[in-house]
Amino acid sequence: MDAHELPAEEKAQLTHELLNQEYRHRKLEPRRSHMHELISTMLSHRTNHKDEAKAYNTMLERFGDWEGVMSAPLEDLAEAIATTRYPEQKAPQIQQTLHIIKEDRGELNIDFLEDMPVEEAMAWLTKLPGVGPKTATLLLLFNFKKPVMPVDTHVFRISQRVGLIGAKVTANKAHSLLLHILPPEPEELYNFHIHMLRHGQRICTFYSPKCEQCVLSGICNYYQDVRAKGIDKAA
Repeated sequence: MDAHELPAEEKAQLTHELLNQEYRHRKLEPRRSHMHELISTMLSHRTNHKDEAKAYNTMLERFGDWEGVMSAPLEDLAEAIATTRYPEQKAPQIQQTLHIIKEDRGELNIDFLEDMPVEEAMAWLTKLPGVGPKTATLLLLFNFKKPVMPVDTHVFRISQRVGLIGAKVTANKAHSLLLHILPPEPEELYNFHIHMLRHGQRICTFYSPKCEQCVLSGICNYYQDVRAKGIDKAA
């Protein structure tokens, strides 16, 4: 059996090992507070990190704290986060999310997710406006060290090209499919996610992937079926 024809679970493990060697293993530690992670991830949809960070900082500088953000005039909030894409949609979603947290928990704090089972935490988070599986899994993995698999555009693209998931699998379905074939330890899932993200930004880009520099080319369906045969087309 050729390497690129390996079963998905074996190929996922090999992908993980190769990317660990390429980008080094990292310890899983929260990069920011729980509320910061939640709201920033909501802001990050279709937005680069620089513009997301600018929107977040401007919002807190202008309105002071989460109570201030929650009660701010909607037009003012949208203006404060204008460096993100779709600020007119994100502003009401952020305020609605803050209202739900305050009404449900009595305070603007989501520390309670620490002790909540994964399925229950996912269900609670994905009921918030503007919070889908990607935002929920990022928060639960990065901040609460829950065994979940966030799937952003880079993870999704590389997983399909390599052959970890099928061509017709949706991004939402990919969360559970990848989780099923990867090691269940949060730190391993975290490293798989951030390594796939970095690899997608540097090597396995949407347009003109740098297959000649890719450590995954030996197990990659796209490389073996398209690039190695001289077929020049987008994945």
